[in-house]
Amino acid sequence: MSQTLDRVQVEPSAQARVDAWLARFESALAARDAEAASALFAVDSYWRDLVAFTWNLKTVEGRAGVAHLLTACLDAVDPSGFRTTEPPAEADGVVEAWIEFETAAGRGRGHLRLTDEGAWTLLTSLRELKDFPEPRGDRRPKGVRHGALEDRSSWAEERDRERAELGYTRQPFVVVVGGGQGGIALGARLRQLGVPALVVERNDRPGDSWRKRYKSLCLHDPVWYDHLPYLPFPDNWPVFAPKDKIADWLEMYTRVMEVPYWTRSTVTSAAFDEQAGRWRVVVDRDGEQVVLTPEHLVFATGMSGKPNLPSFPGMDVFEGDQHHSSQHPGPDAYAGKKAVVIGSNNSAHDICAALWEHGADVTMVQRSSTHVVKSDSLMELGLGDLYSERAVRAGMTTEKADMVFASLPYRILHEFQIPIYDKIRERDAEFYQRLEKAGFRHDWGDDGSGLFLKYLRRGSGYYIDVGASELVADGKIALAHGQVDHLTRTGVVLADGTELDADLVVYATGYGSMNGWVADLCGQEMADRVGKCWGLGSGTTKDPGPWEGEQRNMWKPTQQPGLWFHGGNLHQSRHYSLYLALQLKARYEGLPTPVYGLQEVHHLS
Repeated sequence: MSQTLDRVQVEPSAQARVDAWLARFESALAARDAEAASALFAVDSYWRDLVAFTWNLKTVEGRAGVAHLLTACLDAVDPSGFRTTEPPAEADGVVEAWIEFETAAGRGRGHLRLTDEGAWTLLTSLRELKDFPEPRGDRRPKGVRHGALEDRSSWAEERDRERAELGYTRQPFVVVVGGGQGGIALGARLRQLGVPALVVERNDRPGDSWRKRYKSLCLHDPVWYDHLPYLPFPDNWPVFAPKDKIADWLEMYTRVMEVPYWTRSTVTSAAFDEQAGRWRVVVDRDGEQVVLTPEHLVFATGMSGKPNLPSFPGMDVFEGDQHHSSQHPGPDAYAGKKAVVIGSNNSAHDICAALWEHGADVTMVQRSSTHVVKSDSLMELGLGDLYSERAVRAGMTTEKADMVFASLPYRILHEFQIPIYDKIRERDAEFYQRLEKAGFRHDWGDDGSGLFLKYLRRGSGYYIDVGASELVADGKIALAHGQVDHLTRTGVVLADGTELDADLVVYATGYGSMNGWVADLCGQEMADRVGKCWGLGSGTTKDPGPWEGEQRNMWKPTQQPGLWFHGGNLHQSRHYSLYLALQLKARYEGLPTPVYGLQEVHHLS
């Protein structure tokens, strides 16, 4: 007598599914079978690599993109040891896993999103070089040489000797132009990696790039988003730090992290010697001309480093005060005066609000629509899961939050952002109705994806509302619309003939591409060789195509050997400084660094 048993099909666990995928992926890589490895990806899939495989910041799409990357890179990278670092999680048919692996050069970490069709997204990132790890944890420096030593030098004497030699009798391998948050973060990374580097800053003190801005300026990003490498802000640091507090922190950080840093030093020219493979960087150091000859030059002059100062007819006859927002001294001198602010983004709103608070009659000239999001809504709905006290309590570290954000390829990032801004639109509907009733022209981005995509695509076009929008909605900050036609002795005339009386005109007209600094210091030919910085090639407003896949020219090799760009907000300065520092360290140590997918130049500025 036979008995039939009902067979219950048991779905494999999330861990088993990830383990099986990683095993098949590693097996295909070991066999150098790019086609077999690419077949493990979904038809619509994305692999974002941060230096680990490509010595570049590169995203490839679909199975063909994966196969192309692997065919080019596999032999040199020799990846192995793929494994999870914590139990995977599954939701809505997608398994997410944190992974680690090794390459011939280093150790990496990453993130995998797996569907029934295969890998949907894969992030791989280089975290350290095997032969050149940072002196951290068990490898931290001893700090003292025990025993009796003749002519012992103290720590302070060693630092003094280094300051006297670097740039004079001993040349840096890297010169970083610009000592704001980006240059300081990169300088700290290079210091810890043992790369001789020098940060050159034209201001008197570290932090002056913040210290010299208008006095009401505070960070609009929260503290959890803004930590610097190695040394996070203390847990009693304000959520939104005032600019002078940030300036003091940067000054302290530069000293504590022992960043080689020249103040009152202005780069006057830079030229690359193709034959020698070195730069000739001429620096005016507090009146002394110094010539530096590094192999690598990093422009860390900032996304907000080169002001866009417009040229309107009549600016030469205007009898009041006029300046770019970056030079605005603050509102104190303008009580009872008429102020016209050209622009309607972050700086314009901040400056208008401060002028109103000090008794000025303020008009904001809105030349194009602006996306506005209330700070509380952005913090709760846009950042709260990754960068907040709530996230910290849930075990979210800064490094992990950075990796989560990095794991979302730019091509599909808007799909994750649109639902967030739909919720914000609903939550703050009355606020937007009041704002638009007052005549403010508001938008949600070309595709409704809001602030982050506007920032990544064009670096402008938004305001995080910390109070100024209420003044606009209430009519306390007046609104005018249109382009400026010209200035008169006493005011501003718009294209439609509207005349605005003014004692003060502030040009909150934004900033130019960072390669403008290259044009100034290295010549227009070199600036054109590397092309425009920033933007994704999305084809949206102020971000012309074709699609780039990554931020143009940022934190990665450019078409000019030995020339790099580093910038962005505090989050980007922290996170991407690691990858730029590792690329420079590998070159300093003479490791092979074959670059896959060097960015082509489609736009010059």
